Amino acid sequence: MNRLFLTLCCALMLAGAKAQVALDSTRRAPEYVRNIVARSGKIVNLLGLSNDDAKRNVLNVIANRYFLLNDLYAKYASDRQALEAELYKHHFEFAAALADYLTDGQIETVKDGMTYGVVPKTYQAHLEMIPSLKEDEKLRILNWLKEAREFAIDASDAKSKHAWFGKYKGRINNWLASRGYDLKAEREAWMKRVNK
Repeated sequence: MNRLFLTLCCALMLAGAKAQVALDSTRRAPEYVRNIVARSGKIVNLLGLSNDDAKRNVLNVIANRYFLLNDLYAKYASDRQALEAELYKHHFEFAAALADYLTDGQIETVKDGMTYGVVPKTYQAHLEMIPSLKEDEKLRILNWLKEAREFAIDASDAKSKHAWFGKYKGRINNWLASRGYDLKAEREAWMKRVNK
């Protein structure tokens, strides 16, 4: 009886344990791996994780994502359509892998870390620039910025990431103008408030 109980306990503990995420550093230049691990470590440090295994696994998930993106851009450099198909195919794996260790809020922090914090900074700037925004307008702006971030996460470099946000900022500005906001006047008034 005790042997059966012990076997069941061990099986339950093993089932509940999460697998360790291996760093995909094989056949990669050591300097490149160090840079990616350092970049990923900065993002992990934003999360305030206390569990060392979770920290290591999240760091490896993020670093492996950077490695995968680099591999895809190298492999499909001359075939944009195939590249986009592969990026789409792998896009949702990232958040799913992070969800094994992080809350939804922490996953948002990782995504913001990988995209230079553009979503919260730009959203806050819009709120400060146009204090009269209605709740539904705020939500629309935030959702568009998050949509841009989803594309930016898969971009090959900082310039491409910022280009996605630029595209969506243009969309937001056009939409606000169509709703009657004078963005030039709003921006000037905001600058006056900031410089007081």
